[in-house]
Amino acid sequence: MARKDFHHPFQPYDIQQDFMEAMYDCIEDGKVGIFESPTGTGKSLSLICGSLTWLREHKRKTFDEAMASVDVDDNEPAWMAEHARETRSREIRQMRVEFEERLARVRERERKLKERLANGGPPSKRQKQSHQSTEETESEEQFVLDDYDSDAESHADQSTGYSTQTTKLMEKLGMMPNATEKRGAEVEEELKIYFCSRTHSQLSQFTGELKRLHLPPGLPPDGDDDGGGKELNEEIKHLALGSRKNLCINPKVSRLPTQVAVNERCIELQQSNTPADRKCGFLPTKDSEDLVLDFRDHALATIRDIEDLAQLGSRLQICPYYASRPAISPAEIVTLPYPLLLQKAAREALGISLKGHVVVIDEAHNLMNAVEGIYSARISDLQLKRAKDGLIVYLQKFRNRLKGSNRSYLTQVVRVVDSLLQFTGSVEGQNSTGAATSTSALLAGKAVDQINLSKLVRYINESKLARKVEGYIGFLAREEAAKNQKRSKESNDTATDVPTLTHVQNFLLALMNPSREGRFLWSKDDAHVVVQYLLLDPSEHFREIVEDARAVILAGGTMSPMDDYRQQLFPYLDSLRTFSCGHLVPRSSLFVRAVTSDEEGRLEYSFKARNDASALRLGKAIERIAGKVKGGLVVFFPSYGYLESVMTIWRKDSILDRLSRMKSVFSDSRTVSAEDTFKAYSETIRTDDRGALMLSVIGGKLSEGINFSDDLGRCVIVVGLPYPNLQTPDWKAKMQYLEERAKERGEPAGKASREHAENVCMRSVNQAIGRAIRHKNDWASILLFDARYAESRIQAKLPGWIRESVDSKASGSVADVVEGLESFFDARKG
Repeated sequence: MARKDFHHPFQPYDIQQDFMEAMYDCIEDGKVGIFESPTGTGKSLSLICGSLTWLREHKRKTFDEAMASVDVDDNEPAWMAEHARETRSREIRQMRVEFEERLARVRERERKLKERLANGGPPSKRQKQSHQSTEETESEEQFVLDDYDSDAESHADQSTGYSTQTTKLMEKLGMMPNATEKRGAEVEEELKIYFCSRTHSQLSQFTGELKRLHLPPGLPPDGDDDGGGKELNEEIKHLALGSRKNLCINPKVSRLPTQVAVNERCIELQQSNTPADRKCGFLPTKDSEDLVLDFRDHALATIRDIEDLAQLGSRLQICPYYASRPAISPAEIVTLPYPLLLQKAAREALGISLKGHVVVIDEAHNLMNAVEGIYSARISDLQLKRAKDGLIVYLQKFRNRLKGSNRSYLTQVVRVVDSLLQFTGSVEGQNSTGAATSTSALLAGKAVDQINLSKLVRYINESKLARKVEGYIGFLAREEAAKNQKRSKESNDTATDVPTLTHVQNFLLALMNPSREGRFLWSKDDAHVVVQYLLLDPSEHFREIVEDARAVILAGGTMSPMDDYRQQLFPYLDSLRTFSCGHLVPRSSLFVRAVTSDEEGRLEYSFKARNDASALRLGKAIERIAGKVKGGLVVFFPSYGYLESVMTIWRKDSILDRLSRMKSVFSDSRTVSAEDTFKAYSETIRTDDRGALMLSVIGGKLSEGINFSDDLGRCVIVVGLPYPNLQTPDWKAKMQYLEERAKERGEPAGKASREHAENVCMRSVNQAIGRAIRHKNDWASILLFDARYAESRIQAKLPGWIRESVDSKASGSVADVVEGLESFFDARKG
C-alpha cells in the first residue's frame, strides 16, 4: 500500500510515517490519543505534518460535501442544479481568494520593507499615536473605592458568556458578533489546531519548524473535473497567543515585575474613571479599527513567534495582546502556553472556543502537574497579617467616605482574613509539621458562615480592592519617605509587587472548589504556617477541553508509563489511543543494563538501604566504570540530600580524589547556578581528553531541559528509584484520594497508590535517561543501579526504545557490566 503523503519537508523515516498516520487516524476518528516520540526523532515536524495535513484534507472534504448538499428542487433540470452548485462554489472560493490576496499583499509589503532596511533606507512611516504619560501627581483621592452595587450590576453578558468588562471592551474593538465591521474585515471561522506547550521558548522552536512546511490548499482547484483548474495558493495561517506580560508594549506597564501586576495595571488604565491622559494609548478603539485589521493581516501573513508579534505591535503602534483577538477566527493553527489553554477563565478572556477544533498538547508529561498547579492555591500567615494590617489602615482613612455596599464587603473581607489567621494561630504551636484540614475549620470565625464567598470574590475583583489598598499603603510609605527626605527601595517598589489581597482573593476562589476534587492542608515553612488547597483530581478540569474538542492529542518525548493518564485524566473514557514509536538510533548504538549486584551481593538504593556501606560500594563501582567511559559520564541521584551525603562519604574515603584524577568532577547544587555548572562541564568535555563526570539529581536543575548529547553524555547512570516522599502532607492526601477512588471501582487496597507512586518515579527516570540520545547518529550507555530495575514490572515502565535494548539475559553484576561496557566503547573507537 502506498505511503500517505504528509508533505514532510524531508523524506520521513518509517517511525515518523507511522507516527503521522496514527495521529491522522486519531484526529479523523475524533479520539483522545497519547503519543510518545523520543527526542531526536523529529516529533515537532511529525505533529505539524500529521495535524495540518489532516486539516487541509478535511477542509477539501467538507467543501465537496457542502457542494453536493446544495439544496435544489427535484423538479428542476440537472443543468440548473449544477448552476446552483457552481454559484455556491464560486462565492465560497471568491471569499477565500480575496482574503488570501490581502495576505499576499501584506507579505509583499513586508518583503519590500526588509529590502529597504537591508539597503540602509528609512523605515516606512508609522501612524502617529498619542501616548500620554502614565505618570501622575499622586493624591489619596485616587485610592477611594468607587460606589459598588452588587444587586444592580449585571456581571456577565448572558448572550456572550463574557464578563461585562470584557464584553464592553470587545464591543469597543468591534469584535463582537453583532458589531458592524468594515468591508474586508469579515472572514470565516476556520477549523483549527490549537497547539500548546509549556513555555514560549518551546513554542518558538515549534514555530521555526512550522516555517518549513508547504501544504496544498484547503479548497480543490477551480475548474473542470479533468483537473485543469487553477489551484489557490494558500499559506499556513498561524497565530501565536501569549499573556499581557509577553505582549505588552507600554513600557510603563511591561516593566512591572509580575504577571499579576501587569494584568491589574493594564485593566486599571482602561477604567472609565481613569483620566484620559493616563489611559494606555496603544489600546485598540473603534477609531483604530483599520489598524486592528492591518495587525490581523500582518499577524497571519507570515509565521511569527510571540516576540515577532510584540515587535509587530510596536511597529504598528497597536496593543498586540488585544489586537490579536480578531486573528484567532481565520487562523488555522494557534500556538499558546499551558495556562492560556488549561484555564477556563483564560480561554474566555481571549475569546477562545475549542468546540469542534483539534487540541495538541506537547511536552505533555507535565500536563497533570500543570492542571493541578493552576487550580491549587496557597497562602501564609505572614501574607494574611499583611493583608489585615493594610485593610485596617485603609478603613481607618476612608471608612466615612465608603457607602453601604463597600463598607459591608470590606468588613466581610476582614472577617474572612481574621478567620484564616485564627486557624493558622491554632496550629502554630502544634508539634506536627502539617496535616489535612477542612473548609469549615478555615472558616470557623464569627459569622463567617453567613458570608457569600462567590459574591465576595467578585467584589474584590471588580472593585480593584487589592490594588487600591496596596496603592494607598505604598502612597503612605512614599509620603513618609519624602518627609524624611529619602526614598527607600521598599517604598518605591511597594506598588509594583503583587498585592497581598490578590493572594487572599486567589485562596478564596479555592475555598469555593468542591472538596471531593481536592484537599486543604496546612504545613510549617520557615517558621510560618502555610495553608494550601491541593487539587487531587485534574480530570474534571480537563474534561471540558476533551468534551469540546474534536480530538485531543497528548505528545511528548517521554510519556511512559501511560497508565496514570488513563486513571487520572481520562477515567470517563472507554477507549484511549496510545502510540509509542521507536528511536532512529539502531540498537547497536545503545548499551542498557540493570546493575543488580557486586562482589558483596545485591545492590539496592531504596531509602532504607542507603548507608555508608552502600555509598562506598557505589563509589567503587563508578570508579571502575569511569575508567572505561570516553567522554562525559553523568550520574543521577534520587535527591540532593542523598547526593550531598554520598559526596561526604566519598571525600572521607578518598573516592572523590581518585575519580578527580580520572575525570574532572562537577556536581549539581541547590545553591550554584546550573547554567554555570553545565557550561564548565561542557567546556571540559570539549578540551580535556579524559572527559568529565557530572553528579546530578533526578528532577533537579540538570535533569530536565538540558541535553547531554554526543560526548556530553556517553554514559548515564541512575542510582536507585527516585520515589517521592510519601510522608509529606500533600502526598498523603494524594494517596488517600487515589485509594478512595480505587475502592469505588472495586480494586484491591494499596494497588492504585503504589502504581501512581511507581509511575511518577519511573517518569522521572525516563526523563533523565532520555537526555543522552538526542539525534539519529548519537550513541550512549545507560546503567540502572538497583536490583529492582531487573524486575519485569519496572522494566515495563521504561520507554519502548530503551526497553528493547535491555538484554534481560545478560548478567547484572558490576564486573560483567564493566566488561560489556568496555566492549561497547571499543567498538566505537576511531
